[in-house]
Amino acid sequence: MPSKSMNLKGLACPLPVLRANKEIRKLGVGDELECTVTDPAAPEDFANFCESAGHTLLSCVEESDFWTISLRKGN
Repeated sequence: MPSKSMNLKGLACPLPVLRANKEIRKLGVGDELECTVTDPAAPEDFANFCESAGHTLLSCVEESDFWTISLRKGN
């Protein structure tokens, strides 16, 4: 179960990742953040963000008109 969920639908790159980054900083190491996004670039943006920031991309599930992206905060 995610520690925090965010609805980032309707936001275009780079806003979904920027807002998720702001929120994940408030969480503890190992906590999970779940984001719903509509920007087609978001799955790749979140993967790059996790890799560069030391977080773990847990899943990226494509729904009919949005993605649900889950990540775990790293050190």
